Amino acid sequence: MEHKMFSTLSPLRLFFCCALPSMAGMAISSLYMVADGIFVGKFIGSNALAAINLVMPVIMISFALSDMIAVGSSVQISIRLGQGKEREACTVFSFSSLFIVAISCLVGLAGFFGGAQAVRLMGAGDDVLNLAVEYMRVYAVFAPFIMIFFALDNYLRVCGRTIYSMGMNIFIALSNLFFDWLFIVHFRMGVSSAALASCISLTLGTGIGLFPFFGKKLVLRFVSPRIPWHILRNIIGNGSSEFFSNISASVSMVIMNAVLLRLSGAMAVAAFSIVMYIDSFVSSMLFGMVDALQPAISYNFGAAKYTRMFRLEKILMTAGAVISISAMAFMLTGGHLIIPFFMEGDQPELTAMASRAMHLFSFSYLFNWIGTAAGSFFTAMNKPAVSLAVSFGQTMAFPLVSLAVLPAFLGIDGVWLTSLSAEIMTSALALTFMVSLRKRFS
Repeated sequence: MEHKMFSTLSPLRLFFCCALPSMAGMAISSLYMVADGIFVGKFIGSNALAAINLVMPVIMISFALSDMIAVGSSVQISIRLGQGKEREACTVFSFSSLFIVAISCLVGLAGFFGGAQAVRLMGAGDDVLNLAVEYMRVYAVFAPFIMIFFALDNYLRVCGRTIYSMGMNIFIALSNLFFDWLFIVHFRMGVSSAALASCISLTLGTGIGLFPFFGKKLVLRFVSPRIPWHILRNIIGNGSSEFFSNISASVSMVIMNAVLLRLSGAMAVAAFSIVMYIDSFVSSMLFGMVDALQPAISYNFGAAKYTRMFRLEKILMTAGAVISISAMAFMLTGGHLIIPFFMEGDQPELTAMASRAMHLFSFSYLFNWIGTAAGSFFTAMNKPAVSLAVSFGQTMAFPLVSLAVLPAFLGIDGVWLTSLSAEIMTSALALTFMVSLRKRFS
Protein backbone atom coordinates (compact mmCIF):
# COMPACT_ATOMS: atom_id res chain seq x y z
CA MET A 1 0.00 0.00 0.00
CA GLU A 2 1.18 3.54 -0.77
CA HIS A 3 1.07 4.65 2.87
CA LYS A 4 3.80 2.09 3.69
CA MET A 5 6.34 4.48 2.16
CA PHE A 6 6.12 6.53 5.38
CA SER A 7 8.30 3.89 7.06
CA THR A 8 10.34 2.56 4.13
CA LEU A 9 11.63 5.56 2.16
CA SER A 10 14.57 7.61 3.42
CA PRO A 11 13.47 10.88 5.08
CA LEU A 12 14.92 13.00 2.27
CA ARG A 13 13.32 10.89 -0.45
CA LEU A 14 10.06 10.92 1.49
CA PHE A 15 10.21 14.72 1.53
CA PHE A 16 10.59 14.82 -2.25
CA CYS A 17 7.80 12.26 -2.77
CA CYS A 18 5.30 13.86 -0.38
CA ALA A 19 6.17 17.48 0.27
CA LEU A 20 7.15 18.66 -3.20
CA PRO A 21 3.93 17.55 -4.96
CA SER A 22 1.88 19.00 -2.12
CA MET A 23 3.79 22.29 -2.22
CA ALA A 24 3.36 22.53 -5.97
CA GLY A 25 -0.34 21.74 -5.78
CA MET A 26 -0.98 24.15 -2.92
CA ALA A 27 1.05 26.93 -4.53
CA ILE A 28 -0.82 26.58 -7.80
CA SER A 29 -4.17 26.26 -6.03
CA SER A 30 -3.42 29.46 -4.09
CA LEU A 31 -3.39 31.21 -7.44
CA TYR A 32 -7.19 31.10 -7.41
CA MET A 33 -7.14 33.51 -4.46
CA VAL A 34 -4.56 35.68 -6.20
CA ALA A 35 -6.66 35.50 -9.38
CA ASP A 36 -9.67 36.72 -7.42
CA GLY A 37 -7.65 39.70 -6.22
CA ILE A 38 -6.33 40.56 -9.67
CA PHE A 39 -9.66 40.24 -11.46
CA VAL A 40 -11.61 42.02 -8.72
CA GLY A 41 -9.11 44.85 -8.30
CA LYS A 42 -8.63 45.33 -12.03
CA PHE A 43 -12.21 45.01 -13.27
CA ILE A 44 -14.44 45.83 -10.27
CA GLY A 45 -12.39 48.24 -8.16
CA SER A 46 -10.52 48.85 -4.91
CA ASN A 47 -13.72 48.94 -2.80
CA ALA A 48 -14.51 45.39 -3.90
CA LEU A 49 -10.93 44.37 -3.09
CA ALA A 50 -11.29 45.89 0.38
CA ALA A 51 -14.65 44.14 0.83
CA ILE A 52 -13.15 40.72 0.08
CA ASN A 53 -10.29 41.34 2.49
CA LEU A 54 -12.79 42.32 5.19
CA VAL A 55 -14.99 39.26 4.75
CA MET A 56 -12.34 36.62 4.04
CA PRO A 57 -11.37 36.22 7.73
CA VAL A 58 -15.02 35.47 8.53
CA ILE A 59 -15.10 32.84 5.78
CA MET A 60 -11.87 31.35 7.10
CA ILE A 61 -13.40 31.08 10.57
CA SER A 62 -16.16 28.91 9.09
CA PHE A 63 -13.61 26.65 7.41
CA ALA A 64 -11.71 26.37 10.71
CA LEU A 65 -14.34 24.01 12.13
CA SER A 66 -13.94 21.48 9.32
CA ASP A 67 -10.17 21.91 9.41
CA MET A 68 -10.19 21.07 13.12
CA ILE A 69 -11.86 17.72 12.44
CA ALA A 70 -9.73 17.07 9.35
CA VAL A 71 -6.39 17.64 11.09
CA GLY A 72 -7.35 15.94 14.35
CA SER A 73 -8.70 12.87 12.57
CA SER A 74 -5.72 12.70 10.17
CA VAL A 75 -3.37 12.38 13.13
CA GLN A 76 -5.48 9.62 14.66
CA ILE A 77 -5.78 7.83 11.31
CA SER A 78 -2.02 8.00 10.64
CA ILE A 79 -1.09 6.79 14.12
CA ARG A 80 -3.44 3.81 13.76
CA LEU A 81 -2.04 2.99 10.33
CA GLY A 82 1.45 3.06 11.88
CA GLN A 83 0.18 0.63 14.53
CA GLY A 84 -1.35 -1.61 11.85
CA LYS A 85 -4.96 -0.91 12.93
CA GLU A 86 -6.43 -0.26 9.50
CA ARG A 87 -10.07 -1.00 10.40
CA GLU A 88 -9.99 1.56 13.21
CA ALA A 89 -8.43 4.08 10.83
CA CYS A 90 -11.30 3.59 8.35
CA THR A 91 -13.87 4.08 11.12
CA VAL A 92 -12.31 7.38 12.16
CA PHE A 93 -12.17 8.49 8.53
CA SER A 94 -15.85 7.65 7.89
CA PHE A 95 -17.14 9.35 11.04
CA SER A 96 -15.05 12.47 10.49
CA SER A 97 -16.24 12.89 6.90
CA LEU A 98 -19.91 12.77 7.93
CA PHE A 99 -19.27 15.05 10.88
CA ILE A 100 -17.71 17.69 8.62
CA VAL A 101 -20.70 17.61 6.25
CA ALA A 102 -23.07 18.13 9.20
CA ILE A 103 -21.01 21.06 10.51
CA SER A 104 -20.85 22.66 7.06
CA CYS A 105 -24.66 22.75 6.78
CA LEU A 106 -24.91 24.66 10.06
CA VAL A 107 -22.10 27.01 9.03
CA GLY A 108 -23.83 27.75 5.73
CA LEU A 109 -27.03 28.76 7.48
CA ALA A 110 -25.19 30.96 9.97
CA GLY A 111 -23.14 32.64 7.24
CA PHE A 112 -26.11 33.38 5.01
CA PHE A 113 -28.32 34.91 7.69
CA GLY A 114 -25.69 36.37 10.04
CA GLY A 115 -22.96 37.54 7.66
CA ALA A 116 -24.18 41.11 7.36
CA GLN A 117 -24.07 41.69 11.09
CA ALA A 118 -20.55 40.25 11.33
CA VAL A 119 -19.24 42.63 8.64
CA ARG A 120 -21.13 45.61 10.10
CA LEU A 121 -19.28 45.14 13.41
CA MET A 122 -15.99 45.82 11.62
CA GLY A 123 -17.04 49.41 10.94
CA ALA A 124 -17.26 49.19 7.14
CA GLY A 125 -19.24 51.80 5.19
CA ASP A 126 -22.40 50.83 3.33
CA ASP A 127 -20.66 50.60 -0.06
CA VAL A 128 -18.05 48.14 1.18
CA LEU A 129 -20.53 46.37 3.49
CA ASN A 130 -22.93 45.50 0.67
CA LEU A 131 -20.14 44.12 -1.50
CA ALA A 132 -18.78 42.04 1.40
CA VAL A 133 -22.18 40.50 2.23
CA GLU A 134 -22.80 39.73 -1.44
CA TYR A 135 -19.49 37.86 -1.57
CA MET A 136 -20.01 35.99 1.70
CA ARG A 137 -23.48 34.67 0.90
CA VAL A 138 -22.23 32.77 -2.12
CA TYR A 139 -19.79 30.88 0.10
CA ALA A 140 -22.59 30.23 2.60
CA VAL A 141 -24.79 28.58 -0.05
CA PHE A 142 -21.94 26.34 -1.21
CA ALA A 143 -20.64 25.50 2.30
CA PRO A 144 -22.05 21.90 2.40
CA PHE A 145 -20.24 21.11 -0.86
CA ILE A 146 -16.88 22.79 -0.34
CA MET A 147 -15.96 22.58 3.36
CA ILE A 148 -15.17 18.87 3.14
CA PHE A 149 -12.77 19.42 0.23
CA PHE A 150 -9.84 20.40 2.45
CA ALA A 151 -10.38 17.32 4.64
CA LEU A 152 -10.40 15.06 1.58
CA ASP A 153 -7.10 16.60 0.53
CA ASN A 154 -5.68 15.63 3.93
CA TYR A 155 -7.04 12.08 3.71
CA LEU A 156 -5.59 11.57 0.24
CA ARG A 157 -2.15 12.49 1.55
CA VAL A 158 -2.62 10.09 4.48
CA CYS A 159 -3.15 7.37 1.87
CA GLY A 160 0.04 8.41 0.08
CA ARG A 161 -1.81 9.81 -2.95
CA THR A 162 0.24 12.98 -3.12
CA ILE A 163 0.38 13.16 -6.92
CA TYR A 164 -3.41 12.78 -7.15
CA SER A 165 -3.78 15.55 -4.56
CA MET A 166 -1.45 17.80 -6.54
CA GLY A 167 -3.37 17.20 -9.76
CA MET A 168 -6.65 17.92 -8.02
CA ASN A 169 -5.39 21.25 -6.68
CA ILE A 170 -3.98 22.24 -10.05
CA PHE A 171 -7.32 21.46 -11.69
CA ILE A 172 -9.13 23.65 -9.15
CA ALA A 173 -6.74 26.56 -9.75
CA LEU A 174 -7.13 26.38 -13.52
CA SER A 175 -10.91 26.05 -13.22
CA ASN A 176 -11.06 29.08 -10.97
CA LEU A 177 -8.99 31.12 -13.40
CA PHE A 178 -11.36 30.18 -16.22
CA PHE A 179 -14.52 31.00 -14.23
CA ASP A 180 -13.02 34.28 -12.98
CA TRP A 181 -12.36 35.32 -16.57
CA LEU A 182 -15.80 34.13 -17.72
CA PHE A 183 -17.83 35.80 -14.97
CA ILE A 184 -15.85 38.97 -14.26
CA VAL A 185 -14.19 39.85 -17.57
CA HIS A 186 -16.50 38.35 -20.17
CA PHE A 187 -19.94 38.72 -18.53
CA ARG A 188 -18.94 41.75 -16.38
CA MET A 189 -20.64 40.34 -13.29
CA GLY A 190 -20.11 41.82 -9.81
CA VAL A 191 -18.05 40.81 -6.79
CA SER A 192 -20.26 37.78 -6.06
CA SER A 193 -19.01 36.20 -9.28
CA ALA A 194 -15.50 35.96 -7.80
CA ALA A 195 -16.92 33.90 -4.93
CA LEU A 196 -19.01 31.88 -7.39
CA ALA A 197 -15.92 31.04 -9.45
CA SER A 198 -14.08 29.77 -6.36
CA CYS A 199 -17.06 27.80 -5.05
CA ILE A 200 -17.80 26.07 -8.34
CA SER A 201 -14.14 25.07 -8.63
CA LEU A 202 -14.03 23.76 -5.04
CA THR A 203 -17.26 21.81 -5.58
CA LEU A 204 -15.70 20.10 -8.58
CA GLY A 205 -12.67 19.41 -6.40
CA THR A 206 -14.85 17.76 -3.77
CA GLY A 207 -16.20 15.36 -6.38
CA ILE A 208 -12.68 14.55 -7.60
CA GLY A 209 -11.46 14.10 -4.02
CA LEU A 210 -14.29 11.74 -3.06
CA PHE A 211 -13.97 9.47 -6.09
CA PRO A 212 -10.93 7.35 -5.02
CA PHE A 213 -12.49 6.49 -1.64
CA PHE A 214 -15.38 4.63 -3.25
CA GLY A 215 -13.01 2.10 -4.80
CA LYS A 216 -11.00 -0.55 -2.96
CA LYS A 217 -7.50 0.60 -3.85
CA LEU A 218 -6.95 2.97 -0.91
CA VAL A 219 -6.27 1.92 2.65
CA LEU A 220 -9.10 4.25 3.75
CA ARG A 221 -12.67 3.44 2.76
CA PHE A 222 -16.14 4.22 4.04
CA VAL A 223 -17.35 1.85 6.78
CA SER A 224 -19.81 2.10 9.68
CA PRO A 225 -19.09 5.55 11.20
CA ARG A 226 -19.14 4.65 14.89
CA ILE A 227 -16.30 5.67 17.15
CA PRO A 228 -15.93 5.77 20.95
CA TRP A 229 -16.40 9.11 22.68
CA HIS A 230 -12.76 9.27 23.78
CA ILE A 231 -11.58 9.16 20.15
CA LEU A 232 -13.88 12.03 19.19
CA ARG A 233 -12.57 13.96 22.19
CA ASN A 234 -9.01 13.34 21.04
CA ILE A 235 -9.83 14.38 17.46
CA ILE A 236 -11.28 17.65 18.67
CA GLY A 237 -8.48 18.17 21.18
CA ASN A 238 -5.68 17.54 18.70
CA GLY A 239 -7.39 19.52 15.95
CA SER A 240 -8.07 22.39 18.33
CA SER A 241 -4.63 23.87 17.71
CA GLU A 242 -5.43 24.19 14.01
CA PHE A 243 -8.91 25.45 14.86
CA PHE A 244 -7.71 28.15 17.22
CA SER A 245 -4.89 28.98 14.85
CA ASN A 246 -7.38 29.63 12.04
CA ILE A 247 -9.85 31.39 14.33
CA SER A 248 -7.26 33.56 16.01
CA ALA A 249 -5.56 34.42 12.71
CA SER A 250 -8.92 35.48 11.31
CA VAL A 251 -9.80 37.47 14.42
CA SER A 252 -6.40 39.16 14.33
CA MET A 253 -6.99 40.03 10.67
CA VAL A 254 -10.42 41.47 11.48
CA ILE A 255 -8.89 43.65 14.20
CA MET A 256 -6.03 44.66 11.94
CA ASN A 257 -8.49 45.67 9.21
CA ALA A 258 -10.41 47.72 11.76
CA VAL A 259 -7.19 49.49 12.81
CA LEU A 260 -6.32 50.16 9.16
CA LEU A 261 -9.80 51.56 8.51
CA ARG A 262 -9.35 53.91 11.46
CA LEU A 263 -5.84 55.01 10.47
CA SER A 264 -6.15 55.40 6.69
CA GLY A 265 -9.55 54.19 5.50
CA ALA A 266 -10.44 51.62 2.84
CA MET A 267 -7.26 52.36 0.86
CA ALA A 268 -5.10 50.93 3.65
CA VAL A 269 -7.25 47.77 3.73
CA ALA A 270 -6.89 47.45 -0.05
CA ALA A 271 -3.11 47.91 0.20
CA PHE A 272 -2.83 45.26 2.88
CA SER A 273 -5.05 42.90 0.89
CA ILE A 274 -2.55 43.04 -1.97
CA VAL A 275 0.24 42.02 0.41
CA MET A 276 -1.95 39.24 1.82
CA TYR A 277 -2.69 37.87 -1.66
CA ILE A 278 1.04 37.55 -2.31
CA ASP A 279 1.61 36.15 1.17
CA SER A 280 -1.07 33.52 0.54
CA PHE A 281 1.16 32.05 -2.17
CA VAL A 282 4.11 31.74 0.23
CA SER A 283 1.96 30.49 3.11
CA SER A 284 0.33 27.87 0.92
CA MET A 285 3.73 26.42 0.07
CA LEU A 286 4.71 26.26 3.75
CA PHE A 287 1.40 24.73 4.83
CA GLY A 288 1.43 22.36 1.89
CA MET A 289 4.89 21.18 2.92
CA VAL A 290 4.15 20.64 6.62
CA ASP A 291 0.69 19.15 6.00
CA ALA A 292 2.13 16.68 3.49
CA LEU A 293 4.64 15.30 5.99
CA GLN A 294 2.32 15.43 8.99
CA PRO A 295 0.89 11.95 8.23
CA ALA A 296 4.43 10.57 7.87
CA ILE A 297 5.47 12.02 11.24
CA SER A 298 2.32 10.66 12.93
CA TYR A 299 2.84 7.28 11.27
CA ASN A 300 6.41 7.03 12.56
CA PHE A 301 5.34 8.29 15.98
CA GLY A 302 2.78 5.47 16.12
CA ALA A 303 5.47 3.01 15.03
CA ALA A 304 7.86 4.39 17.74
CA LYS A 305 10.47 5.39 15.12
CA TYR A 306 11.46 8.61 16.89
CA THR A 307 14.87 9.18 15.27
CA ARG A 308 13.29 9.04 11.82
CA MET A 309 10.55 11.39 13.01
CA PHE A 310 13.03 14.08 14.11
CA ARG A 311 14.97 13.75 10.87
CA LEU A 312 11.79 14.59 8.98
CA GLU A 313 11.27 17.67 11.14
CA LYS A 314 14.85 18.83 10.50
CA ILE A 315 14.25 18.63 6.76
CA LEU A 316 11.00 20.60 7.17
CA MET A 317 12.77 23.34 9.11
CA THR A 318 15.51 23.65 6.50
CA ALA A 319 13.13 23.73 3.55
CA GLY A 320 10.89 26.22 5.34
CA ALA A 321 13.79 28.60 5.88
CA VAL A 322 14.77 28.44 2.21
CA ILE A 323 11.21 29.15 1.01
CA SER A 324 10.61 32.03 3.42
CA ILE A 325 13.91 33.83 2.97
CA SER A 326 13.58 33.52 -0.80
CA ALA A 327 10.12 35.10 -0.56
CA MET A 328 11.51 37.96 1.51
CA ALA A 329 14.21 38.63 -1.07
CA PHE A 330 11.61 38.71 -3.84
CA MET A 331 9.32 41.09 -1.96
CA LEU A 332 12.19 43.47 -1.24
CA THR A 333 13.54 43.53 -4.78
CA GLY A 334 10.70 42.74 -7.18
CA GLY A 335 7.44 42.68 -5.28
CA HIS A 336 6.49 46.18 -6.42
CA LEU A 337 6.17 44.88 -9.98
CA ILE A 338 3.14 42.79 -9.01
CA ILE A 339 1.17 45.57 -7.29
CA PRO A 340 -0.27 47.19 -10.48
CA PHE A 341 -1.95 43.90 -11.43
CA PHE A 342 -4.38 44.40 -8.53
CA MET A 343 -5.43 47.94 -9.52
CA GLU A 344 -7.88 49.53 -11.88
CA GLY A 345 -5.88 52.21 -13.72
CA ASP A 346 -3.03 54.25 -12.26
CA GLN A 347 -3.34 54.81 -8.49
CA PRO A 348 0.02 56.18 -7.27
CA GLU A 349 -1.09 56.67 -3.65
CA LEU A 350 -2.32 53.08 -3.31
CA THR A 351 0.80 51.82 -5.11
CA ALA A 352 3.10 53.65 -2.70
CA MET A 353 1.20 52.43 0.35
CA ALA A 354 1.13 48.79 -0.83
CA SER A 355 4.84 48.89 -1.68
CA ARG A 356 5.71 50.23 1.78
CA ALA A 357 3.51 47.60 3.42
CA MET A 358 5.11 44.82 1.40
CA HIS A 359 8.67 45.84 2.25
CA LEU A 360 8.05 46.03 5.98
CA PHE A 361 5.90 42.90 6.10
CA SER A 362 8.51 40.85 4.21
CA PHE A 363 10.89 40.82 7.18
CA SER A 364 8.48 38.50 9.02
CA TYR A 365 9.67 35.76 6.63
CA LEU A 366 12.94 35.60 8.54
CA PHE A 367 11.07 33.78 11.32
CA ASN A 368 7.59 32.67 10.18
CA TRP A 369 8.68 29.19 9.08
CA ILE A 370 9.77 28.23 12.61
CA GLY A 371 6.34 28.47 14.22
CA THR A 372 4.59 26.91 11.22
CA ALA A 373 6.86 23.84 11.05
CA ALA A 374 7.06 23.37 14.82
CA GLY A 375 3.31 23.69 15.37
CA SER A 376 2.56 21.09 12.72
CA PHE A 377 5.18 18.77 14.22
CA PHE A 378 3.62 18.99 17.70
CA THR A 379 0.19 18.26 16.24
CA ALA A 380 1.55 15.22 14.37
CA MET A 381 3.00 13.91 17.64
CA ASN A 382 -0.43 14.14 19.32
CA LYS A 383 0.70 17.02 21.57
CA PRO A 384 -2.36 19.28 21.29
CA ALA A 385 -1.56 21.52 24.27
CA VAL A 386 1.93 22.36 22.99
CA SER A 387 0.71 22.86 19.43
CA LEU A 388 -2.13 25.06 20.67
CA ALA A 389 0.25 27.23 22.68
CA VAL A 390 2.46 27.85 19.64
CA SER A 391 -0.45 28.41 17.27
CA PHE A 392 -2.30 30.71 19.64
CA GLY A 393 0.83 32.76 20.22
CA GLN A 394 1.63 32.99 16.51
CA THR A 395 -1.83 33.93 15.30
CA MET A 396 -3.52 35.74 18.19
CA ALA A 397 -1.63 36.65 21.36
CA PHE A 398 1.61 37.96 19.87
CA PRO A 399 -0.01 39.80 16.90
CA LEU A 400 -2.52 41.55 19.17
CA VAL A 401 0.19 42.58 21.64
CA SER A 402 2.24 43.94 18.75
CA LEU A 403 -0.80 45.65 17.23
CA ALA A 404 -1.58 47.32 20.54
CA VAL A 405 1.94 48.70 20.94
CA LEU A 406 3.59 49.35 17.56
CA PRO A 407 1.01 51.62 15.82
CA ALA A 408 1.01 53.91 18.86
CA PHE A 409 4.67 54.71 18.18
CA LEU A 410 5.03 54.07 14.44
CA GLY A 411 1.56 54.81 13.05
CA ILE A 412 0.54 52.69 10.06
CA ASP A 413 4.10 51.33 9.76
CA GLY A 414 3.47 49.65 13.12
CA VAL A 415 0.65 47.66 11.49
CA TRP A 416 2.94 46.49 8.70
CA LEU A 417 5.57 45.42 11.30
CA THR A 418 3.11 43.53 13.49
CA SER A 419 3.83 40.19 11.79
CA LEU A 420 7.60 40.53 12.25
CA SER A 421 7.21 41.22 15.97
CA ALA A 422 4.78 38.34 16.42
CA GLU A 423 6.96 35.83 14.54
CA ILE A 424 10.03 36.67 16.64
CA MET A 425 8.12 35.89 19.84
CA THR A 426 6.57 32.76 18.30
CA SER A 427 9.98 31.43 17.26
CA ALA A 428 11.36 31.79 20.78
CA LEU A 429 8.39 29.87 22.22
CA ALA A 430 8.42 27.13 19.56
CA LEU A 431 12.15 26.48 19.84
CA THR A 432 11.87 26.22 23.63
CA PHE A 433 9.24 23.49 23.28
CA MET A 434 11.23 21.75 20.55
CA VAL A 435 14.39 21.51 22.65
CA SER A 436 12.39 20.08 25.56
CA LEU A 437 10.70 17.51 23.31
CA ARG A 438 13.98 16.37 21.78
CA LYS A 439 15.41 15.74 25.23
CA ARG A 440 12.39 13.62 26.16
CA PHE A 441 12.65 11.35 23.12
CA SER A 442 16.44 11.21 22.74
